[in-house]
Amino acid sequence: MNVRLKDIAADLGVSVVTVSRALHNRPDISKETKVRILDRVRELDYRPNLAARSLVTGRSSLIGLIVPDLVHPFFGEIAKGLSSTLRETNYFVTVASSESDPRLEQIEIEHMLARHLGGLVLASCQESGESLRKIGAGVCLVLIDRRFRNLDSNFVGVNDYRVGELATEHLVAQGCRRIAHIRGPANSVGNNRAEAYRDTLQRHGITVCDEYIISAGEASGCDGETRGHRAMEAILKLKQRPDGLFCFNDTVAVGAMFKAFEAGVSIPNELAIVGCGNFHYSGKLQIPLTSVDQHAIEIGKRTARMIARLHGKPSNHNRNVILEPQLIIRASSHLR
Repeated sequence: MNVRLKDIAADLGVSVVTVSRALHNRPDISKETKVRILDRVRELDYRPNLAARSLVTGRSSLIGLIVPDLVHPFFGEIAKGLSSTLRETNYFVTVASSESDPRLEQIEIEHMLARHLGGLVLASCQESGESLRKIGAGVCLVLIDRRFRNLDSNFVGVNDYRVGELATEHLVAQGCRRIAHIRGPANSVGNNRAEAYRDTLQRHGITVCDEYIISAGEASGCDGETRGHRAMEAILKLKQRPDGLFCFNDTVAVGAMFKAFEAGVSIPNELAIVGCGNFHYSGKLQIPLTSVDQHAIEIGKRTARMIARLHGKPSNHNRNVILEPQLIIRASSHLR
């Protein structure tokens, strides 16, 4: 049988309000009464009914997080930063994966909203933000990583144009002149990185060859290496192979490197490679991978702080936090 506040109050001969004040560490009850109540709470193993509380107060301590892939290290690190920081303010995270399927994402959103959560954090795989308009002004929505031109929303992410610029500039600085790009999906992240790749090459007077741009699609944690492997197979078939390669993320870069090793390609002497994400294993590979750090854990932390500030406080304008990426140079691209 579940123990209720009124059961504890009746047992100790105090009011329900007094028990509630003790649980919330309010100063307007005596120390002796508070100790007596908390001791009894522990003895009875009382657990508050958070669902009932949220219905009464209109606020919940649960924050929903929906990402395209739970296996991918990038989203795992975001979840870690989000959860650890929210915990400091007595909020907690419930997580779901859309599996990069817009239809499944919409189902997960509806399930989250039905729980009357305190906020929703979303790395969306939708083609546009139209469906997200239905979420409504009463829900604290924060988009992470991906954003939409047709949707004005709170957002926390990295400067993806700068990601592509840093990676490509580095390869040019290493003397590479035939630089390929294994690009990501046609969303804000993939498009901005690919645009920066093209712009940087043109700025240096290097011809942008369409055959040097290979799409890896969504490239999730589960199949990123496979997609990178497949993309490298296409690169190896080119009449004039590239001498530099910028990969959309580190999982794709790892798959591409493995295929290059199989084909006897010397990295970085014949092919310099740069990834993105700076995942925990990137520096521990046979040839440590140069990567652009997106500060995934910091994205999670900043998102948590934004939710804490916005929760229960109506705002007439949305907030945006754009982090600057950092290039981490390792042996996969360092030619000098």
